[in-house]
Amino acid sequence: MKAPKRLQPLIQEGMVDAVLRQLMSGKEATVYVVRCGDEIRCAKVYKEAHQRSFHQAVSYQEGRRVKNSRQARAMEKGSRYGRQMAEEAWQNAEVDALYRLAAAGVRVPQPFICFEGVLLMELVIDAAGNVAPRLADVEFDEATALDVHAQLLRQVVLMLCAGVIHGDLSEYNILVDAHGPVIIDLPQAVDAAGNNQAEMMLERDVENLTSFFVRFAPQLAGSQYGKEIWKLFEKGLLTPEVQLTGRVEQSLRPADVGAVIQSIHLAEKEEEERRRRIALANAPFQA
Repeated sequence: MKAPKRLQPLIQEGMVDAVLRQLMSGKEATVYVVRCGDEIRCAKVYKEAHQRSFHQAVSYQEGRRVKNSRQARAMEKGSRYGRQMAEEAWQNAEVDALYRLAAAGVRVPQPFICFEGVLLMELVIDAAGNVAPRLADVEFDEATALDVHAQLLRQVVLMLCAGVIHGDLSEYNILVDAHGPVIIDLPQAVDAAGNNQAEMMLERDVENLTSFFVRFAPQLAGSQYGKEIWKLFEKGLLTPEVQLTGRVEQSLRPADVGAVIQSIHLAEKEEEERRRRIALANAPFQA
């Protein structure tokens, strides 16, 4: 097929020899199967911010670090340079997460390079050498469903032990190769220690897995693996070897409403101060 414009720089630089076909197009990127020398890989072409249908980027970027304070200020002000830096940070987040998670033993595709808004990485294949199917496209018997669900919970635990939460995990961004599930699509990966919504995102990821597998294994209904994993993480007891039960003891202690209200007020003050700084930075200079 004719090489898309966004892939031309990789061809010119000798990173890609030929574009074989489009593999898929999603809410944040289009993926192509490409040939690099003797190897077949995939090239993930990120869509521009205005083309993405993934509109919750702000909540996912909370807690992410950037290279320097100038870039951070520009991103906060939303200048043209800041938007460019935000796009680069969004794309580089996936590469960083892939390397970080692979080092932690999580089954993710091997990344090679991110160049001009294109991520070149391993093509995940099945036992027959074909492109691995998505989890959503695989049928399971009860025993296999329970086994693959347990494998994925272990992957979620390994990710959290590495300080990472997928943030958008579902049956549509998990592939199944000859050895089991492989987790993909990580530009929205969340820093577990630096994002105030980390707990909610972790529990949602796990609940998405349960909702898929409960069709094949009804006994998973009502399980609380997400809450259990997070509680262990909060207490510093989460390890890759942890044995999960899917049950959480409910606390009978009354909620500290005063502390919650105080936290809300502090957050409101911080937001007011942030807006004040932006207004001062944007105000015309007067001698």
